[in-house]
Amino acid sequence: MAEETKTKQSTLGETVSVIVQALILALIIRTLLFQPFSIPSGSMRPTLLEGDYLFVSKFAYGYSKHSLPFSPDIFSGRIWEGTPKRGDVAVFKHPVSNVDYIKRVIGLPGDRIQMKNGQLFINDEPVKRELTGQINDPDVTEKVGPVDVYVETLPNGVSYRTLDLSPNSTADNTREFVVPEGHYFMMGDNRDNSNDSRFGVGYVPLENFVGRANIIFFSIAGGASPLEIWRWPSELRLDRFFHSASK
Repeated sequence: MAEETKTKQSTLGETVSVIVQALILALIIRTLLFQPFSIPSGSMRPTLLEGDYLFVSKFAYGYSKHSLPFSPDIFSGRIWEGTPKRGDVAVFKHPVSNVDYIKRVIGLPGDRIQMKNGQLFINDEPVKRELTGQINDPDVTEKVGPVDVYVETLPNGVSYRTLDLSPNSTADNTREFVVPEGHYFMMGDNRDNSNDSRFGVGYVPLENFVGRANIIFFSIAGGASPLEIWRWPSELRLDRFFHSASK
């Protein structure tokens, strides 16, 4: 009887040990390598859709306090600092609310950024913008009816699609923004429906970057949860699985 009790205790101890080790390994992977992230809004449409689940590369820009769960204030700056590149899609902490946001890096330190009649200007130079057609899919545009789709090509050659939901909206004409040193200017690809550096976000300090969006590993439409397996046959977006999270 005593031996049976010892055996049960030993088995329980081994189980607890395995669980603790697995949790520690998961925490290390999440902190140092890749963090899963779900898209909460339509600000990055058509590149990223609500219901997309993606991996964020934590080591792409080095590590700051925001690389750790709950952003503990235990050090400042970045360790093994990496530099965000123009055109990257990145997750960062809002400079005021500390909430996770995901946008595209448009302006680098020292750049002058402005929107004029829907055209993006960087340092007084218009960014190449080509109308490629229209999308008439509410799952992609959040709007019933055709929406113009443009391809922008940044000065470093990075190309991506943007939506123009409302021609001549307030988002199409802005003042000139001068990006301070150590900060970045972020914009959503859904240009008329994005709370970004043009409006409530402001300039984003390098320290606030969490990581670079890497790849979509799961996608489900209709506001469904991944746990609602019975909705998979009708709602899974299989064509988005293992798709780039930046194009």
